[in-house]
Amino acid sequence: MSLRELEPADFDFVSAVIDAWWGGRPVRGMLPRLFFEHFNSTSFAIGPPGALHAFLVGFVSQSQPGLAYIHFVGVDPAQRGHGLARSMYERFFGTVGALGCTQVQCITSPVNTGSIAFHRRMGFELLPGDGEVDGVPVVLDHGGPGQPRVRFRKVL
Repeated sequence: MSLRELEPADFDFVSAVIDAWWGGRPVRGMLPRLFFEHFNSTSFAIGPPGALHAFLVGFVSQSQPGLAYIHFVGVDPAQRGHGLARSMYERFFGTVGALGCTQVQCITSPVNTGSIAFHRRMGFELLPGDGEVDGVPVVLDHGGPGQPRVRFRKVL
């Protein structure tokens, strides 16, 4: 399967499947169309438009020089375990590194233990927070009231 830049045409497909890919969690509102229209050179997909197997949305921070941020990553549950996310992350690291970034940050929900384990395997470190959930440091209310998030950083 070929890895390519994410395209605006990918939005409709992703929007239709994203909640199901997250086990029914309502996450669709966290990924509006603007990400597909304005961050193409640092966002990636695997699969043809209308039938993606995986996608990654990331960008270079305008506020913090040298920092890149991964906003959202999705892999079709039927395709997990085949290295698709790893391939997209490695492409992202190479792309933003060539743009002068020296670190990548991202977040996940503390209930997403699979994501936490994946990021640790990819070499991300857990950043300190102002709370803890199940032994993992979190930033309380990061995603809004009652929505803690685990923060990660990887030095490139």
